[in-house]
Amino acid sequence: MKTGFLLSAIKQFEYYKLLAEKTFDQLPDEALHWQYNAGSNSVATIVKHLSGNMRSRWTDIFNTDGEKEWRNRDSEFNNDILSRNEMMDYWNTGWAIFLDTLKSLTEEDLEKIIYIRNQGHTLMDAINRQLAHYPYHIGQIVYIGKLITDSNWNSLSIAKGKSDQYNQQKFSVPKQITHFTDEYLHSKKSK
Repeated sequence: MKTGFLLSAIKQFEYYKLLAEKTFDQLPDEALHWQYNAGSNSVATIVKHLSGNMRSRWTDIFNTDGEKEWRNRDSEFNNDILSRNEMMDYWNTGWAIFLDTLKSLTEEDLEKIIYIRNQGHTLMDAINRQLAHYPYHIGQIVYIGKLITDSNWNSLSIAKGKSDQYNQQKFSVPKQITHFTDEYLHSKKSK
């Protein structure tokens, strides 16, 4: 069982993955391709970009550069995914490669140097880089979802005007040590 930084990072990534998936569930198929304007990205396009990044960065990390020769980053921003199933194939493939790689690592690996665009990073720095990058794009997905669904949006966190109720419930039980993502992942998977 993993402990420390890697376990915490994996839980954070799984939490953000779930936020996006809860957003996908609230959107009709045609909304996955909606763009605010020609210069913005659709949910499907963001998914394609995340998948391309995950596949490139996290395949054969110790032997090849994270920016693979086969990656065509510019094409990731074409809004050309045709269906929800195709989008989910991109999503699931990227996350499987990424999370499988993270789960295969040891704490001793964290100080090893990997390369991204010919620049050396400790593996811990590379993971932290993705802890900023992936949630940045998932926040975009959630925001687009909120725009599209408008008043039909089901909050993925504490709903507006519900903070006091939420806090009362939390303070009604004895103190416990838990990680927010443990609690969130458990509660959202069970619904």
